[in-house]
Amino acid sequence: MQWMIYGANGYTGELIAREAVSRGLKPVLAGRNENRLQPLASGLGLPWRAFTLDDPASVAAGLAGIDLVLHCAGPFSATSSPMIEGCLAAGAHYLDITGEIPVFEHARAQHERARAAGVLLCPGVGFDVIPTDCVALRLKELVPDATHLSLGFETASGLSPGTAKTVVEGLGNGCQIRRDGRIQDMPLAWGRRRIDFGQGPRRAMTIPWGDVSTAYSTTGIANIDTWVPLPAAAILGARLGNLVRPLLGSQWLQGKLKGFIDRNVKGPDASTRARLPTWVWGEARNADGTGKVVRIRTANGYSLTIDGALAVTAHLLNSQDTRGGYSTPAALLGAELITQLPGSGEFAVSDI
Repeated sequence: MQWMIYGANGYTGELIAREAVSRGLKPVLAGRNENRLQPLASGLGLPWRAFTLDDPASVAAGLAGIDLVLHCAGPFSATSSPMIEGCLAAGAHYLDITGEIPVFEHARAQHERARAAGVLLCPGVGFDVIPTDCVALRLKELVPDATHLSLGFETASGLSPGTAKTVVEGLGNGCQIRRDGRIQDMPLAWGRRRIDFGQGPRRAMTIPWGDVSTAYSTTGIANIDTWVPLPAAAILGARLGNLVRPLLGSQWLQGKLKGFIDRNVKGPDASTRARLPTWVWGEARNADGTGKVVRIRTANGYSLTIDGALAVTAHLLNSQDTRGGYSTPAALLGAELITQLPGSGEFAVSDI
């Protein structure tokens, strides 16, 4: 099978490309910027293709002969849909490293089309959302009658430019949770509680993380929310931000903030990634209020994205399974996927 990394000249795409080569893999590198792409491909001894996602003909030509695309070019709110359409037309499996709820929902809506085409659509094969997705599935196994699921993580990782831009795009949208099977819009910092993610209790607030979509697909649990720890001042700032949410979502301010990111934000270097692990937490309870808590320590989010994306890619490259349709990482490879990635521990289970 011939496979492609699209967005290979971005921060995370380049990390994945370099690690792929170190493992003896030979992906086609692709992206929109020929001037940045060609030197990278030449240095790694890989073929490359430069094409945009602006029109179907360009995408079709770019995907000719490709059996699998690992899509790493964000923001995925703008780039995932045309790439998914291209993959459906080309008969190529689609993977990406998004954490954006609308992207997951759009991909899931294409399930029947993908199944008919024999194409697997599996977004979120990086830190967003492999660890939390695997924790969700483990909790479902432990609490089969769970009605409520909460997931979260604690990390000191810095942001890549693409991730920072995704965060900026979400500022005007507030928080999202799932209640009674439906995604609901809520104010920023709608939920607040203390959570022990693995290093002791922390103040935490709800965020609109991808599991609001993916964990529902993986587990069928109808009530889902997602959490991160933040200082009290930051939580207060998020609550006050609700007063100016229309401004935060304005095109003018969005442009200013993204311009600042382009000029100033760089992803964490190798030494920073190596010394900053992540703690992942989940809690499932049934209608009686009883349930389980699962925690696991994993590698830094960006390191996990490299290994997770390549693990799912390798599975598809080596698998004889030709079923198509939408899937989540844990539904595809099981809850133990996270424990098999470098830097991960084992699941620690306790009662609520």
